Amino acid sequence: MSVITVNLFKKLETVEPSLREVLLAILEEIEKQQKERVTKDEFRELKDIVAELAQAQKKTEQRVNELVEAQKKTEQRLDSLTQKVNELAEAQKKTEQRLDSLTQKVNELAEAQKKTEQQVNELAKAQKKTEQEIYNLVKRMDVFEERLEGISNSVGYSLENTTYKALPKILLQRYEIEVTDRLLRKYFPVGKKNIQLNIYGHGKRDCEDLVIIGECKVRPSKREITRFKKYAEKVAELEGKKPFYIFVAHDFPPEIEEFLQSNDISYIWSYELE
Repeated sequence: MSVITVNLFKKLETVEPSLREVLLAILEEIEKQQKERVTKDEFRELKDIVAELAQAQKKTEQRVNELVEAQKKTEQRLDSLTQKVNELAEAQKKTEQRLDSLTQKVNELAEAQKKTEQQVNELAKAQKKTEQEIYNLVKRMDVFEERLEGISNSVGYSLENTTYKALPKILLQRYEIEVTDRLLRKYFPVGKKNIQLNIYGHGKRDCEDLVIIGECKVRPSKREITRFKKYAEKVAELEGKKPFYIFVAHDFPPEIEEFLQSNDISYIWSYELE
């Protein structure tokens, strides 16, 4: 009996047998009840522990379910993120392809620019050469114009000199105009300019005083005729006399003859002066 110590057992040896049996029976009952009480307490404690464990298990399962649901959502988000990453990767690939294409085009443009600059330099050199050639040509043209002007002046002056001698007779015979003084060339101030009249003089027709104004040309143009008429009208206004306009030239094309007639300008061919 586990509840009887050595000391108690020695004391029980001193008790008479009948009483000792009763005491031993009591001790056994006490031990039995003590064991039963301990077992019940432990059972209750165990039951409480089991209940707590069940509650904890329930919470654990609930937490597990929550974790499973969270894991599911995480996996869905991960799938969505993976898809987006793949899309971004594809977009990045396309961007890199476009960048490669753009880089190639930039390189091509740079090469084209280089060639263009080379062509511009070549054109600049050619332009410089052309400008020099034009400069040389202008100088030659100036010389040519001087010579041509000299020839033209020579022809013009020769025609004018012949006109001064022969024109009075023609004016009298053809237009019944008597030249009253010598024909000559003369300058007149018109505005800020001094204009030269190749033929200038005075005459009479039917007792009416006239101012004779004319021009000598190799081959007059409409522009020259219009300019002459403009200045001649101003000179006639200054003179205060009726004007008689006349052109003397080596050549009058048909359209020039018509233009002179429409402007009331008489004309004489140079061969008529002989």
